[in-house]
Amino acid sequence: MNKQTTALDQLRDQLLAEPEMILQDHDLMKALAAANERQMGANVVDLRGLAMERLEQRFGHLESTHRQVIAAAYENISGTRLVQRAVVALLEPKDFSAFLNCLGTEIAEILKVDMIRLCLETPVAGNAAQTQMIEEYGNVIGFYAPGSIAEYLTDGRNITARPVTLRQIARASSTLYGEKAPWIRSEALLKLDLGGKNLPGMLALGAEDPHLFHPNQGTDLLTFLSGVFERILRRWLEG
Repeated sequence: MNKQTTALDQLRDQLLAEPEMILQDHDLMKALAAANERQMGANVVDLRGLAMERLEQRFGHLESTHRQVIAAAYENISGTRLVQRAVVALLEPKDFSAFLNCLGTEIAEILKVDMIRLCLETPVAGNAAQTQMIEEYGNVIGFYAPGSIAEYLTDGRNITARPVTLRQIARASSTLYGEKAPWIRSEALLKLDLGGKNLPGMLALGAEDPHLFHPNQGTDLLTFLSGVFERILRRWLEG
């Protein structure tokens, strides 16, 4: 009995000397608060306890918000690095053939998409040169009638097409994605202003992941990528 009393006295002295040992232990503080409520009985309202409970809830909410902000910041940094790598890779090719090959392989891998297709409007579709390019580069490039891009971007509605359109899709266009259409579940569509007398173009990024692109995402990085891509493509068209 004396040994037990001595041990309790030592523990009491230690806690009095270092009260932060209790304050920093979340489970112990909750146990002490619960014991205090039981001692007061059911007919006594512990305003301090209620205040502490609300503060705890607010702290939990703040901690959750903090984690979400950290995650969003990390995602933004990661996205910035991917776009920077893609821009550097787009500047490397020395001719248009190498540019298209890079687009369908390295750029698609960097941006983590399953397919990239450069869409160009042309007054006369299906001529020999276009057919040869499609046969040579597969699904990387496609030629379409004037007005087709705006119609696809707006789903045929009478609205102005946005520079960047992000959306999830249940059934992808086979005209756009070819054999991969059955697996494409989200897409990023970058409208391209090719300048001068050139008809507009579009860069389509298709992904099997339905959550890779969705309307609630920010478009700043893809808008930047689109601007860089426009300038590079104009250089090849003018050359």
